[in-house]
Amino acid sequence: MTPSEDLSRLRIDRSLAPVRRRRTRRWVALAILAVVALAAAAWFATRPRVVDVQTVAVVTSFPSQQFVVLNATGYVVAQRKAAIASKATGRLDWLGVAEGSRVKAGEVIARLDDRDVVAQAQAAQANVAVARAALAQAQAEERDASAQHRRNLDLVARGFVSQSALDSSKARAERAVAGVASAAAALASAEATSRNAGVSVDYTLIRAPFDGVILSKSANVGDMVTPFSSAIDSKGAVVTMADMDTLEVEADVSESSLSKVAVGQPAEIVLDALPDARFLGRISRMVPTVDRAKATVMTKVRFDRIDPRVLPEMSAKVSFLSQDVTPEQQRPLTAVAAGAVARRDGRDVVFVVRDGAAVAVPVTAGATLGDVVAIDGDVRPGDKAVLKPAPDLASGTRVKAAGK
Repeated sequence: MTPSEDLSRLRIDRSLAPVRRRRTRRWVALAILAVVALAAAAWFATRPRVVDVQTVAVVTSFPSQQFVVLNATGYVVAQRKAAIASKATGRLDWLGVAEGSRVKAGEVIARLDDRDVVAQAQAAQANVAVARAALAQAQAEERDASAQHRRNLDLVARGFVSQSALDSSKARAERAVAGVASAAAALASAEATSRNAGVSVDYTLIRAPFDGVILSKSANVGDMVTPFSSAIDSKGAVVTMADMDTLEVEADVSESSLSKVAVGQPAEIVLDALPDARFLGRISRMVPTVDRAKATVMTKVRFDRIDPRVLPEMSAKVSFLSQDVTPEQQRPLTAVAAGAVARRDGRDVVFVVRDGAAVAVPVTAGATLGDVVAIDGDVRPGDKAVLKPAPDLASGTRVKAAGK
């Protein structure tokens, strides 16, 4: 065999090469999976731990609320309120007030067209002048008749005139006296008619019956005003006004809770329109009847001091108190459930949830107000605090509210 023949027999068996490549790729894939698994385990082990916690809200509390024995709702009403109308019928000629105007008792707030009644009053005054003149004439006649009768008496005694002349002078004197009485009566009648006409003129002036504030306006200049409001195209009341010094809260108290309230009992009033203000009051009276439909008793609470911001028909919440409270006890305090205050490094802290983490905020605990305790620190009403924090809970720990 020649060398060239031996070389021709030498060949490479390539059927085993793909097997080796597949084995190499498998080991590479396994290595990659192992690296990914190790990275995931390392990430899971090093990521922040999230702790489930219960949270409570930081609230605003008032010391006076610890003396509350009963709560009720109601409305602010003016005990002195009037719909001002005219006793005369006429066209509204002038209106000098608007909603919110303050008026004094007796002040003219509106006027009707008074030309007809003024003319009648002037005619009545003229009749008074005529009657006075007639009375003066009758008095003059009476004086003359009396003097003549006295002269006749003297002349009869001397025999200068007859008895018949004396009788005539006496009759004339008596007629003169009667004429004076008649003229005086006519004058009195004319004066009464004049006063009546003056009253009719005064009826065209609509006056405020007491000091107060105009609440609403029901008529405008040019409207017909009449005491009979049912008349077609006419107005009854011109304005409605109220005495703001008589504002009270009318609250319904359940008849089952009547034993908890009494006349003179202190109360605290909060208006929905002024939620940040708290007003002191006292039960002034209780209506001695029960509303059978609601099973409640109307209780009227007067304000100790009327605030100009308080208006009729405002809705109110009334807290009936067991004792009088001071202005200091009405000041708002920041408070939280007592279980949210924890001890860390010898000081009180509250764990406030901020951006998903529990942040330890140093606080100073104050008075206990029912289920909450007053605190002073960098916390605000509305913040969420961790309730009963675990001893190992540290500031910065990631937390999640239970149930979320």
